[in-house]
Amino acid sequence: MTLAGVVAVALFIGVVIYALLGGADFGSGFYDLTAGNAEQGAEIRTLIDHSIGPVWEANHVWLIYVLVMWWTGFPGSFAAATTTLFIPLVLALAGIVLRGASFAFRKYSATLRQARLFGAIFAGSSLITPFFLGTVAGAIASGRVPADGYGDRIASWLNPTSLVGGALAIATSVFLAGVFLTADAARAGDAELAERLRRRTLWVGTISGIVVFAGLYPIYRDAPVLARGLVGAASPLLLVAALAGLSAMSLIYRRRYSIARFPAVGAVASVVLGWGVAQYPWLLVNETTIADGAGAPATLAGLLVVVALAVVVVAPALGYLLWLTQTQKWTRN
Repeated sequence: MTLAGVVAVALFIGVVIYALLGGADFGSGFYDLTAGNAEQGAEIRTLIDHSIGPVWEANHVWLIYVLVMWWTGFPGSFAAATTTLFIPLVLALAGIVLRGASFAFRKYSATLRQARLFGAIFAGSSLITPFFLGTVAGAIASGRVPADGYGDRIASWLNPTSLVGGALAIATSVFLAGVFLTADAARAGDAELAERLRRRTLWVGTISGIVVFAGLYPIYRDAPVLARGLVGAASPLLLVAALAGLSAMSLIYRRRYSIARFPAVGAVASVVLGWGVAQYPWLLVNETTIADGAGAPATLAGLLVVVALAVVVVAPALGYLLWLTQTQKWTRN
């Protein structure tokens, strides 16, 4: 594999990790939104605060990692994508900012009315952010981002493939969040809350599976390069995603919540990896390949040194933080 290929793999690993960790974080907004009124939803919202409170900012490390790797290692494609797709990117950024601010402000609201307002902003922005990031992925994969960066500002991300990408990002995020929240409730000994979340997660998992595989049809019609990759090189990953998803659903149904987290993560990771493999070797489909869009060899080598340092310094700290959140029990107030 070439140096540019290795950097591209390191970049996409960051995308997968952000889809998993950030996705589970964003997906919690759905359960906050559908929890009910202040009294009925108090338990779920308290569980969400406990589950994502220590990590909701740390997960964005992976988004920063992806952006820095992209603009440094493949500057031309980064400039083209951010120029053409600045609308969904700005909306996704606005969602991240609003979500973080409202999550913090809700805890210190002086009145119930303020808490409801900030809660609604938190839940809404938790869903719009993955949607717009998904539309960006769809725009790139469907060949709507020209190398010169002056593509259609609207049609580039409002098209069948982008809408499938946005729906897929929301569905997988909500499914992951449901699996993890259900396991957290069960670990705390709250069987009633775990059962409520279990039912919702089973419904969400079913819908997520439908979105993943029903979305192949509009992609086939709208993005032929991506479609050929999905039914070709990426087909084993889609098979793994289907089997892992069914396994996670089965374990949730049988109330094996802790174990269900592993196939759930595997299912979502396989979907994201399948999308990347299907798009290979394009950075911007039909416009720029990995080899053509790579920066100077010295820059690429420097990036790999930084990645190695991050693995040694940052990854253990984040891993320890996640371990702490999974071993500390949540208790009902």
